[in-house]
Formats: sequence, structure tokens, C-alpha cells
Amino acid sequence: MNQNRSGGPSKVKNKSAAPVQITAEQILRVAHENQQTLPKAPPKQVITDQEELEDYRLRKRQQYESLVGRNQKTPSIYIKYAAWEESQKDLTRARSVFERFLNLDHRVPTVWIKYAETEMRNKNINLARNIWDRAVSLLPRMSQLWFKYTFMEDMLGNYPAARAIFERWMQWKPEPQAWNSYLKFEQRLKLFENARLIFEKYILVHPYIKTWIKYTKFEERLGNIENARTIYQRAIEFLGEDGNDEQLFIAFAKFEEKYKEIERARIIYKYAIDHVPKNRAKDLFDTFTNFEKQHGDRIGIEDVVLGKKRFQYEEVSNNNNNNNNNNNNNNNNNNNNNNNNNNNNNNNNNNNNNNNNNNNNNNNNNNNNNNNL
Repeated sequence: MNQNRSGGPSKVKNKSAAPVQITAEQILRVAHENQQTLPKAPPKQVITDQEELEDYRLRKRQQYESLVGRNQKTPSIYIKYAAWEESQKDLTRARSVFERFLNLDHRVPTVWIKYAETEMRNKNINLARNIWDRAVSLLPRMSQLWFKYTFMEDMLGNYPAARAIFERWMQWKPEPQAWNSYLKFEQRLKLFENARLIFEKYILVHPYIKTWIKYTKFEERLGNIENARTIYQRAIEFLGEDGNDEQLFIAFAKFEEKYKEIERARIIYKYAIDHVPKNRAKDLFDTFTNFEKQHGDRIGIEDVVLGKKRFQYEEVSNNNNNNNNNNNNNNNNNNNNNNNNNNNNNNNNNNNNNNNNNNNNNNNNNNNNNNNL
């Protein structure tokens, strides 16, 4: 845009219509003409006889072999190569491609998965089973391989084999997701006793509060209220000080409240308040207060409110004491730093004075020697 001398945009002096007008129809026509001039994609190659097919396969294999030679440890090239061989109905060559890569590097789970899925697509179940077995034996920490293996046996309806695979997997003490999958498998088959045995191992491998609560929910869904109560009690005893967490006690108390055991729930709340550290009991006080408002009397509500206020007061006092201690420590550190600085300054001054005295003595000695001469 033209600018005037002041730096701003110049004003258009001639506002009359241009002699040549461009319409929307012209713009669309020019765009369509330009689109027609673009290069077209090459036509699809049509193979008419066996000789042409063999020639096409030879050229394609040479291209893939060239890529493999330049990128020997790139799994995606091998996967594409094997997929192409599968599309040519040559499973022997596809297997050979997968095995070539696995001989170079067996630690890539994607290659194992694609290899096994290739056999599954072609309904070679025993070969796929052998591939999965090799994969989980070489890479037992790769959960993805175990999941795929168990899923295949589950889809085939081979439940004993799927259970045996899960048992092998659990020996490696995997993450909670693996245990949950095993539990869902048994519960889907309505084998609740098997699921109970799995839970007993699960709480030992992952002895966390959420694991114990999951176990109690399982028993509660089955209507085993006494079993669920026993598991809550076992969790408190087993976890010890680690179990002094408001989450466990709140879940236990709400469980008792749900089944109209109000006094049991009150005792659990009071026990928790006495044992859970105050700095981790905020939700516990709030839940207990709501509980007493719903089920307690005036005296009980007042006791809870007073206890909550006492907790808040102690928390504020502790914070103030900590702040005072930090301030005192900072003051002591500052005093120590000042003392050290003063001592260093005094030492430096003494050293300077000694150096000056020595220089004066040396000068006097030199003067005396000169006079004697």
C-alpha cells in the first residue's frame, strides 16, 4: 500500500469503477481450468498373465530388499515387507521376513504382535500360539504381549489355557491392571471362588489401601457382608501404621453405616480420630461431623465440633511454632555468618598489620646496613 509523507496509508483519489470487472463466475472458471491442467496420477498397472505377475513380484522384492539392506534394524520396513508377502498369499516368505528381524532384535513387541496376528488372520492358531509363547518367554515384562495372548485364548473359548497363561503372568508380579484383568476374566465366568483366591494373592503383591477396598467391594457385591467386614479388619491389622489412613477408615465406617450398624460406625470414626495423624485427617473430621449430624444427638455433635476446632487450633499452633523455629534458625545462621565475617575481617587486619611491621623492620635493617657501609 502506498504511504504518504506522514507515514500513514495514502488515500485513494479515484473511486470510480475499474474498466474491467471480475465476477465470481470468472474466478470459479479460472480455478476449474487450472485444476484440469494438474498432472494426473499414473494409471493402475493391470497384470494379464503369470509372467507379468512374476516380474512385478521380483521388482517389488528387490525394492524391499534394498530398503532392508539400508535399514537393517527398522521394524516398520520388515512389517510392511511381510504384509506385502501376505497379500501375495506367500506366508512362507512372510514368516521368513519376520524371523529375519527377530534374529537381529527380539526386543520389539510390535513385531511379535504383527507376526502372531498374521498367523491368526490366516487361521493358523497353533502357529500363533507358538509365537505368543516365545514372545512372553523372551519379554515377560511386556504386558501388551500377555494381554494379547490371553485375549486370543479367551476369544477361542479355551478358558483353561487362558487361565494357565494368567497364572504364568501373575508369577512375575505385574502391575495392578494385569490382576484386574485376571479378576474380570474369572468373574465373567462366574467363578467367584477363583476370583477370591486371586484377591488373596493380589493384596500380598500390592498391599495398598485401594486393593483391600476393592476386595471388600467384591465380597459386598456377592452379598457376603461378614466377609467384607472381616477383610476391613484384616486390612487395619495387616497394614499397621501404614493403614492409619483416613481413606480406609472412612470406607469402613460408611460400610457399617450402609447396613445400619450405627454404633459400629461411630466406634470406627473415634478409633480413626485417635490413630490417624492430625495432618491427614481433614476429611475424616468432616465426614464424622456429617455422620453425627445425621445419626447422633446434640452432645455427640458438640463433641465432634469441639474436636474439630481443637484440631484446627493445634494445626495453627504447630504452623506458628514451625515458623518461629525457622525464623530463629535463620537469625542464628545470620549471627553465625556475621561472627564469621567479623573474625575473618579481624584476621585480615592482623595479617595486614604484621605484614606492615615486617616491611618496616626490613626497611630499618636496610637503612642501618647502608649507614654502616
